[in-house]
Amino acid sequence: METADEKKNTSEVEVDIDEVLEELGELGRYQTFIYVLICLPVLFAAENSLSYVFTAGEPSYRCYIPECENFTTTSYKVPWIENAVPRNSEQNQLIGYITDPCTRYSVNITEWMSNNQTCTANIFDRDNITRCSQWIFLEGETTIVNEWSITCIENQWMLSLIGTCHFSGIIVGSALFGILADKYGRKLIFVFSIVLMSISGVMQIWSKNYTTFAILIFINSMGTAGVYPLAFVLGVELVGKRKREVTGIVLNYFYAVGEALVALIAWLVQDWKYLQFLVSAPAIIFLGYYWIIPESVRWLLANSRSQKARSIVLKVAKYNRVELSETLLMSFDPKTVANKPENTTESSGILPIVKEMLHSRKLLVRFVVILFIWAVNAFVYYGLSINSTSLSGNKYVNFALVSLIEIPGYSLAWISIQTIGRKPSLVLSLLLSGVTCTLTIFLTDVVGYWMVILLFLLGKMGITSAFGVVYVHTAEMLPTRIRSGGVGMASTSARLGALLAPFVPLLGVYMKSLPMLLFGGLGIVAGLFAFKLPETLGQKLPETVAEAEDL
Repeated sequence: METADEKKNTSEVEVDIDEVLEELGELGRYQTFIYVLICLPVLFAAENSLSYVFTAGEPSYRCYIPECENFTTTSYKVPWIENAVPRNSEQNQLIGYITDPCTRYSVNITEWMSNNQTCTANIFDRDNITRCSQWIFLEGETTIVNEWSITCIENQWMLSLIGTCHFSGIIVGSALFGILADKYGRKLIFVFSIVLMSISGVMQIWSKNYTTFAILIFINSMGTAGVYPLAFVLGVELVGKRKREVTGIVLNYFYAVGEALVALIAWLVQDWKYLQFLVSAPAIIFLGYYWIIPESVRWLLANSRSQKARSIVLKVAKYNRVELSETLLMSFDPKTVANKPENTTESSGILPIVKEMLHSRKLLVRFVVILFIWAVNAFVYYGLSINSTSLSGNKYVNFALVSLIEIPGYSLAWISIQTIGRKPSLVLSLLLSGVTCTLTIFLTDVVGYWMVILLFLLGKMGITSAFGVVYVHTAEMLPTRIRSGGVGMASTSARLGALLAPFVPLLGVYMKSLPMLLFGGLGIVAGLFAFKLPETLGQKLPETVAEAEDL
């Protein structure tokens, strides 16, 4: 009796989907239309991925001075404030920290009374600094800091923890929805992920406390984690093999634009609830995709649903105005598939291959290097994105620029891997990021603001390029039977690196240059480690451990 796996193998041998796509047109009118539709939810996935940078951002605030102002009528900017609070002497162009906004000078009551209770410079005792329990926020911007009084340096971990909750949800969502998509289909889980992202995103605005907000951030990021990968899979499986790189790179462009839109919306509304509503609620319209976009033909064939696959192929042919050959149409006939000889040469199991790799010192060292590079990539990539609002200048402009620089970053990766190769592209991208991040530490006091921003952007472009390269390079180094699992392990390593990124600004409390030093130093080390990896451009994909060792 034929097993399900044998049916799958037979169907895949019988129907060569790449040949089907060549007849249909590798990126015809229908595929282009559907691909654009698939890309649109990615804009909202990108917005939801980083909206917490602003919803859980820290607005400007200062101590309330009861001797000098009325809490209900005062404003953030008052003429006497420089006499009342310690001056910020560390106005830093790097990711760092400013002086604690929860400190103030004590008031000399005798002087205050003799000055008719007015706030002149001499009433404040500059040798006696105390902490305050009420704050005046800068008018306009509202975040969860205002909402639940998450103020002062000792509570900064709560804001950083929101980022960690987000990346924890990404880890869970990536694993869960990947498995569900293989079992129940790409389209169903893609649409479910979008709806989960939209609903949980809107629910955040009704959070009654910090804990509820953090839980909803976790759920929202689970949904977000399913949108981009499944959009990528649906897009790649929709087109011919010569168009896959184009679809992958364009999807990244949409993601970068979505990130930049977060900054624009945040700047326009200046309120965390309106921001979260605008980046989440409109995505519910994509529920209609369940009836619009087709299921992946490759998934249908892999799950022995050849008739459904045939109907989709005929629909694509109609819209692309092409006529398919009888031979191709016959290949979808279930009877033809059933009569194919069974595949008796089943590949070796995964476990023996893993054991064989573990006994190869060369491959073991190589894979450890891969895991380290992925972790550093995510740590620096998300660290620069999340913490760009800590740079001096307009935080909305900074964030938008750091997001949009990903477009030339991915373009650089796309061009370089095809010209100079995978290994040089990865090494140079990591070193570019590491060196430019490090230079900001030493040049911040001798060059202008825009030069520091330029170096910061070059660092982000370099790490973005490295991310684009390492996906391809890793897949090409691993034996076929563990390729998917190996890339999955590397991706998990990246998520673990990303978990730490939100806490980086807290290190500036101890040393103002430490955050950028960490980003730069790790980038350089990862770039040097990348020299240990083989070149794979033009090489046959390794099928066995022995072939992987020969790279």
